[in-house]
Amino acid sequence: MNMSLARLSIVGAGPGDPELITLKAIKALESADVVLYDALANEALLDHAPESSLKIFVGKRAGKHSYKQEEINSMIVNWAKTGSHVVRLKGGDPYVFGRGHEELEYAEKHGIETTYIPGISSAMAVPGLAGVPLTKRGVNESFWVVTGTLKDHGTANDLYLAAQSSATVIILMGMKKLTEIVKLFAEYRGSDEPICLIQNGSKAEERFLSGDLKSILPLQETARLKAPAVIVIGKVVEERKLKEKLVQEMRLVE
Repeated sequence: MNMSLARLSIVGAGPGDPELITLKAIKALESADVVLYDALANEALLDHAPESSLKIFVGKRAGKHSYKQEEINSMIVNWAKTGSHVVRLKGGDPYVFGRGHEELEYAEKHGIETTYIPGISSAMAVPGLAGVPLTKRGVNESFWVVTGTLKDHGTANDLYLAAQSSATVIILMGMKKLTEIVKLFAEYRGSDEPICLIQNGSKAEERFLSGDLKSILPLQETARLKAPAVIVIGKVVEERKLKEKLVQEMRLVE
């Protein structure tokens, strides 16, 4: 066992579109001996890894975990200690609600060299790709990124503070709590506050649903968007409609 060769790369896979990955991430994959990848990492990215590399799915689908976190931690260490370069491929950015730093810390405690390679977070990219800018001069002053569901499946306390702010709020992992979220934000911001839901953002199968806090739940009853999805609440959601209106007007002029 050559511990000097043991190394782990925590790699961000981006929001879903396989082209939205960094050059540094591709280089890490190209030198991987083992790739441990999540459900939100596009499997097309595995083509960048050597054919001889071991590719193991360790993510979660339909609420079912293929491996517990403790098992993933052990796999990282055990494979790295064989002298392998382990790439932990995680959707979005590994440090944005991705437990990437927990895995990195665990590996370092076992004497393994580690590298963090950022990814494009869905919180940042998905709204913009869908036509919703996170900030726009004269519309908003800041944005918050909040998780919708805590480790114990409770609701994040920061959502209550976010609802009382004037900021654009991007909520990840919040679809199961959509009714609760809508009620909370309507209490503080009023029922006319714009909101949108974006499922499978950046991918060909992307779905987009928008409305306001009084209409989004009835719309969702029909549309039935599912996770993975990003929720955006704030005035910037209207910018997509304004752009669509402008495009239509330009077409009429032509």
